[in-house]
Amino acid sequence: MRAPQPHSASLRLRWIAILSVFVPLSFILVQCGQAPGAGSLAANVQATKGDTFDDRFPQPQFKDRFPTPGESLRQRQASTSDAQSRRTAQPQPAPYRVASLAPIVPYQRPVREDLTTLVSLKSSAFPYFGNNPHTDQPFLNISKGERRGHRSYSGRVYWQDETYNDNRVLMHVPENFDIRKPGVIVVFFHGNGATLERDVRDRQLLPQQISDSGANAVLLAPQLAVDAADSSAGKFWQPGGLKRFVTESADHLARLYGDPGAAKAFANMPVVLVGYSGGFVPTAWSLEVGGLGNRVRGVFLLDAVYGELDKFASWIANNRSGFFVSAYTRYTQRHDQELMQMLRDKGIAISDDMDGPLHPGSVVFVKTPDGVTHRDYVTHAWTDKPVREVLVKMASTPSLTRVAASSADTYPNR
Repeated sequence: MRAPQPHSASLRLRWIAILSVFVPLSFILVQCGQAPGAGSLAANVQATKGDTFDDRFPQPQFKDRFPTPGESLRQRQASTSDAQSRRTAQPQPAPYRVASLAPIVPYQRPVREDLTTLVSLKSSAFPYFGNNPHTDQPFLNISKGERRGHRSYSGRVYWQDETYNDNRVLMHVPENFDIRKPGVIVVFFHGNGATLERDVRDRQLLPQQISDSGANAVLLAPQLAVDAADSSAGKFWQPGGLKRFVTESADHLARLYGDPGAAKAFANMPVVLVGYSGGFVPTAWSLEVGGLGNRVRGVFLLDAVYGELDKFASWIANNRSGFFVSAYTRYTQRHDQELMQMLRDKGIAISDDMDGPLHPGSVVFVKTPDGVTHRDYVTHAWTDKPVREVLVKMASTPSLTRVAASSADTYPNR
């Protein structure tokens, strides 16, 4: 037998020494890996690999602090607040719906006010380039270069571009006017030396008298010769002139009233003519050739019977469904007395006071006492505000403002 080699024996002893050190350490590590919480520790170790401060605490983004181009800062703040509220709010029960016990109130028309305006109409009295029916000659019978004018009965010349060029009409709709009720259009022909604003509106108070009467009436007052001593009728001399004037006015009255659909009612409404002083000429010719027939339900002359007696007498005799009132001073007394006699000869009864209501066929001549001036006659005649007084008496007789196609028929469901 061979004896063992000293080198191999020492090698074995070295391996034994190494194993005696590592084997106990391995047992310790195995025990640590099996201890409670060891898995979570390993996970945390993995999570921290590559982790930074910014990863754990990110900075706010620009869009979180400032609005986008399509929203305001207030919208951004509101949306953020809403999001936070949705996260914290608790669900709320749906509210109860309780039936209202208040009565149903019918629709009420908005509060209105008196409306007065000036409107230009093609059918107004002027400009007028036709003939004067009294002479059958051109109305503009004077020329100076390119300028044309009219020589009046007094011999004075008035130029077309100054006196006969205004086609405006003063229109007035009272605040209480109701298109659903029978109504009337008052056409006022002013006297000499007048303008619509200075005289008809502000001095003679025609719009105010219409409103104060309480009658369901509107006003049309065309400008005649501008601030001149001239009574020319212009387009109201022409056959159908009054009818064209009222027809064209209907759309404008409807817009002023605030209901364009009311034009048909205005176009069929009865008419009352009021003529003051020199306004007797367009009044008489409107009765003679105006084209409205029995739609003219009344004529009221204010110290205005200076002529055209045959036209007034003819209308009174042939239109017994309307009324006629003439109030006069000493200036027109002679002509009024002549007209009264013409009517008596036709067997027409005449009254000399305004105590009672006006009825279809009423004919009244009222003499006013001395001291009443012609200039103030539209506001001070036998009574203050005589136009208002006549409309009050007219309104007490509904048949004077009722027509076959009345306003109520035009708006049956309103």
